[in-house]
This record gives sequence, structure tokens and C-alpha cells, in this order.
Amino acid sequence: MTAPLASEKAMVPFVSVHNMMRLIHHLGIETMLRELADLIEDDFRRWESFDKTPRLASHSRDGVIELMPTSDGTIYGFKYVNGHPRNIAEGLQTVTAFGMLAEVSTGYPVLLTEMTLLTALRTAATSAMAARHLAPKGARTMALIGNGAQAEFQVLAMKTVCGIDTVRLYDIDPRATEKTRRNLVGSGLAVLPCASAQAAIEGAGIITTCTADKQFATILTDNMIGAGVHINAIGGDCPGKTELHRDILLRADTFVEYAPQTWIEGEIQQMGRDYPITELWQVVTGERPGRHDERQVTLFDSVGFAIEDFSALRYLRERIRGTDFHEDLDMIADPDDPRDLYGMLQRAR
Repeated sequence: MTAPLASEKAMVPFVSVHNMMRLIHHLGIETMLRELADLIEDDFRRWESFDKTPRLASHSRDGVIELMPTSDGTIYGFKYVNGHPRNIAEGLQTVTAFGMLAEVSTGYPVLLTEMTLLTALRTAATSAMAARHLAPKGARTMALIGNGAQAEFQVLAMKTVCGIDTVRLYDIDPRATEKTRRNLVGSGLAVLPCASAQAAIEGAGIITTCTADKQFATILTDNMIGAGVHINAIGGDCPGKTELHRDILLRADTFVEYAPQTWIEGEIQQMGRDYPITELWQVVTGERPGRHDERQVTLFDSVGFAIEDFSALRYLRERIRGTDFHEDLDMIADPDDPRDLYGMLQRAR
């Protein structure tokens, strides 16, 4: 005897890597980055409606595996993500991820998806959303220090959201810079490989650091940073991993996502707890000022937070509705009588 057909509620839409790539090409990557930046900003405006907790991290000598949950009271979401810098030497991704949304009212999942690509998109969209509030007005040149898997997403988000037209690239591995330069051909940007971090930041109004080593590092020093720039520091994302000399933080006005997490993982882990910071949602809602001076140095100390993933997941859920950019998975046991799970099993003999 065969089991009864699963109900619609038991079938969970699943977006594979293949379908995610199809969707990105269908919508256009710059369209997705722009729409994601707007949706993330919308969710920052309702920041106080979310459950918030620092991500749950399992650290090892090889890297970290994390769970990032949140809920707005109606929908619950989480992301599984890892960070393993040594993977690159084995030909593996440094970061991989998947995520899920579920109804709070029933606990039933409503979306399962790859999030390696989606995380790259949401991280870039968040960077650009922050820069829209914090970068100097009229900034058209971006420096990108660290040209790995995130690089092109970061650049294209700054182009479509903030209007940059020139990017200056530097990585300790020239092959990474060449990869990024090659991938940005045809983007409409002037792409300039540079021989050093110092050379890359010359003339840049926005400076993004995006390196992967799991250690305290000094990618930028205070003497390198002139007045009036915005620094987008996204490489630091775990205890013991930073990119900026602490003297830069002493000069900068620093903005974070969720302070209890950033104190553990961000650039500000170098500072005492009396160091002044502003949560970005306060700028988005107008509670606190962002950029208020043309000579001001602003720093977005970004470590990534679950609400950004929630935004990306709910964006994806809406974008695949009524399309073939997903497949339905029979994930939830669905007996006719919810008390008779064993009977469902027996009838499937």
C-alpha cells in the first residue's frame, strides 16, 4: 500500500543553488541587490519588533559553525553558516550556508534554501544600505581590500545603491585581484588593480575591507585614513579576528548592527566597553545622526546579523512565489489523523 499524498502544507519550497542562479540571472543581480538593500532597510526600521540574540557559534581551530535565528512574531527564520578560512587551500568555499523560514503560528517550514549565494547578496546589500546613510555625499570611488568570493557582490551593490563608478582593488594574492577585475569587465565600472592597500585607498570615499584570515590583523593603519571617508569593515566576524588598527576606531564614529554580537566579533572587540557606538537601525529610523560632517570618518563595523538573513529569506520567498525557481520537498510527515503517525508509517508498507 502506498502512503497518501502529502498536503500542500507539508510540501516545502526548496531553492537549490541551480535555481538560485537561475533566479539571479532572471531578475538581474543589480536589481536584486537594490531590492534587497531596500528590504533590509525596511526591516531595520522595525528593528524593535524582532527577537534578537547573538549568533550561536561553535568554534574550532579550523573555523566556526554558526546558527543565526530571529523572528518578527509571525515568521521565524534561521541560517546555518560556517567560516573556514583554510578551506580555500583545499579548493573549498570559505563560507557555505543554508536557511529556512517557518510560520510562528504552526511551526511548519515555509521555505528552505541555499544561502551561500544569498548570503553574498545580502552582505553586499547591507554594506550598500549602510553606506547610503554613512558615506560622504557624492563619493564615486571605492577601494576594496580583499578580493575573494565577496568582492564582486560588494562592488556591484555599491554601484547600484550608492552610485560608485570606480573601484580600486588590492589583495595579497594578485590572482584574486585579477579574478575580480576579469569578472567586472562589462559592469560599467572603471576597475583599477593596485599594488598595495595604501595605493588602493588613494582618492576613495568608501573603503571596504573584506579579508578572511582568522586572526587579529592590521589591514589599515591610522596614518592611511584621511578625513571624510567611510570605512566598511566586513572581514572581522569572530573573536580574535579584526582588520583595523585600534587608532582608526579612536578617530571614527562607529556604527554596528547588534551591539551584543559586535562586542564579541567586530572591530570594537579591541576597545573598552565605554567606547561609543551607534546601532545602525537608530540611524535608519532617524533616532541618531549618521554622517553629519564632511570631514567625519565613519565606520560600519559589520559582522552580519540574523535580521539581514531574515530579510533576504522573506525577499526570496516572495520572489519565487508562482514561479518555477524552486521545487517542493516532501519534508513534513502528514498523517490524515495527526495523532496517528505510526499508522501512516504502517500504511506505507
